[in-house]
Amino acid sequence: QVQLVESGGGLVQAGASLRLSCAASGRTFSTYAMGWFRQAPGKEREFVAGIRRTDSTSYTDSVKGRFTISRDNAKNTVYLQMNSLKPEDTAVYRCAAGPDPVVGGPLYTYWGQGTQVTVSS
Repeated sequence: QVQLVESGGGLVQAGASLRLSCAASGRTFSTYAMGWFRQAPGKEREFVAGIRRTDSTSYTDSVKGRFTISRDNAKNTVYLQMNSLKPEDTAVYRCAAGPDPVVGGPLYTYWGQGTQVTVSS
């Protein structure tokens, strides 16, 4: 069982930056794929960014060049650095973790409770 706890959300103005953190329990963190997802009111949950156990990263198009995902295996923590925030980035951001198979995509199994990010115009 893996527990995930997010932090770092808040209310900021457009153009500002925030860094989200997700601390994970367990001793297998380095073998997991980690991801960030978000859900805005009235919208479906969407993938934001992911980092594999190999440190390869992926992003949804709308955040490329603005957001950066990284991980610190020594601290069992994954980060999402968000720059040049826009009002459309407003959402609850959730961290996810799961097995990272050699073939195929990550199997996000564990989820955090989420942290609110609100960007005012």
